[in-house]
Amino acid sequence: MKASSNKSILFFGKKDDENCKKAACFIEDNFITSEIHLGEWKDPFPDNIRWLEYDYIVSYLSRWIIPDDLLEKSRIAAMNFHPASPDYPGIGCNNFALYDEAEFYGVTCHYMTSAVDTGSIIDTKIFPVFSSDSVATLLSRTYDFQLVLFYEIMGTILRGDKLPSSNKNWTRNPYTRKEFDKLATITADMKSEEVRKRIRATNFCHWKPTVKIGGFVFEYKQDR
Repeated sequence: MKASSNKSILFFGKKDDENCKKAACFIEDNFITSEIHLGEWKDPFPDNIRWLEYDYIVSYLSRWIIPDDLLEKSRIAAMNFHPASPDYPGIGCNNFALYDEAEFYGVTCHYMTSAVDTGSIIDTKIFPVFSSDSVATLLSRTYDFQLVLFYEIMGTILRGDKLPSSNKNWTRNPYTRKEFDKLATITADMKSEEVRKRIRATNFCHWKPTVKIGGFVFEYKQDR
């Protein structure tokens, strides 16, 4: 497919993720100058690109925090596609939404700054959370909406239009690893409703809540 934009774009994403692959392929098909980097947690940052300049820098489920000196070399915009609505910056976003029994959730595109998930918001997509949702189902739907938002923002760039500016703002400081670990901990003094909410919010694949009883620590296991 012939590229349709002469703008340059640097893309960071998650390795072995189907939606990241779709986003990366879209960029390669539509931008004459593009560079794609996909990685996992603890992979070294590709330092060989630190001296380059691009019109756009895009982070899409990236496992890296983009260094400030590289962000400053973005000629037009450095943006992140965050898999949560502005109410849930930081890590464990969907987990906290499920724990809060939020009625709505979403995805956010925002400008990147030195502090994670604090930059001005470009656009969002909001959708309902169902009572039947688990971590797996909410994540799956979130990633679908995130890809749609990505296509819409890229379409704006390809048309040569100005990026939108949302009237939404982040509503809190980013959630931290410490806060997430606390959410994923069940203790003997908790009421059954609290235990239910924490299990719903943090039980996903090989990730399980931690159970602390006295001086003992167990991994939660669900009866079949």
